Amino acid sequence: MNLFQQQAANRRKSQWLVVVFVLFFAWLGFGGDFIAWQYSLGAPAGEYRHTFPWFGLALSAVAFGLVRYIRRTGAQKVLWSAGAWELVSADTEAQRRLENVVEEMAIAAGVPRPTIYIIDDPDPNAFVTGTDILRSHLAVTSGLIEMLDRDELQGVVAHELGHVKNLDMQLMTMVAGLAGAIALIADGSLRVLRHGRLLGRVGGRSGGKGGKNAGPLLAVLLVVWLVSWLLAPLITRLLALGISRKREYLADAMAAQFTRNPVSLASALDKIEKAGAPTHRIKGGVAHLCIADPLGRRMSAKPGLLGDLFATHPPMAMRVARLRAMAFQAEKRGGDLRPE
Repeated sequence: MNLFQQQAANRRKSQWLVVVFVLFFAWLGFGGDFIAWQYSLGAPAGEYRHTFPWFGLALSAVAFGLVRYIRRTGAQKVLWSAGAWELVSADTEAQRRLENVVEEMAIAAGVPRPTIYIIDDPDPNAFVTGTDILRSHLAVTSGLIEMLDRDELQGVVAHELGHVKNLDMQLMTMVAGLAGAIALIADGSLRVLRHGRLLGRVGGRSGGKGGKNAGPLLAVLLVVWLVSWLLAPLITRLLALGISRKREYLADAMAAQFTRNPVSLASALDKIEKAGAPTHRIKGGVAHLCIADPLGRRMSAKPGLLGDLFATHPPMAMRVARLRAMAFQAEKRGGDLRPE
């Protein structure tokens, strides 16, 4: 596929993952309300009848609160945790080159120039964070700006601005908020349900609209719902990682569009991969933000089932191969990267 076909395919795949993520979140909250409502339909007068979706709304409220909190404080905490300092006035040739490249790529991407931060770490890496497209922050390691030439630096900066252009900061903030709400409520809610009256009435309620006819089906739904909560932290993490990997491919394709030179980013990624050492200043909790896994884990290094499920990034070899394939197609068409 050319770069525009890759952009469309990765957007489509990541959108489906987001839909599945949101539907799973709704099932955990409002699905439980539906099951409780059905079981309490035939409750005798004076007993509790579940008519208000308090569980789904409570889960949504916690998620909303976490999203707001992350949006308000997340960017500064990420920069602080990495020891990043703002580049206000360039003192070296490498810093001046970085400023110029960021200006150029911001114009090419059609986004406001992000605030530039430097992380004093010899391992090459970069990430973008912020609350929205108007308040974004680009952080790069000192090792990155020293190792890459100008074209390669353009590719990396264009990749990060691709995340800004695609609103990936907002998307991953939402995903983090939903996943965090599930993780916070999972343990407590299961304890309540384990000892509550609802489970004591499974299969034992007589009469009522949902009794004899719907009882077995509701019992199955209840079991599935409880198992869903048991597996929820793992499932949401896998879905979040899947979304992150697809957005990395999309940002690669956007970088090829902004620079009109897919080989520059491919060369930069190849150098970053061969650097080998972990980025000590960047913590594992924000690994998904970086252009490459800062921990240097083998899981992200090559294709395979474990990497496809648990890696924060796609295999670097796959990313490089896709970018070089874009360049090959453009060369066959006389350097034209536009879709046919």
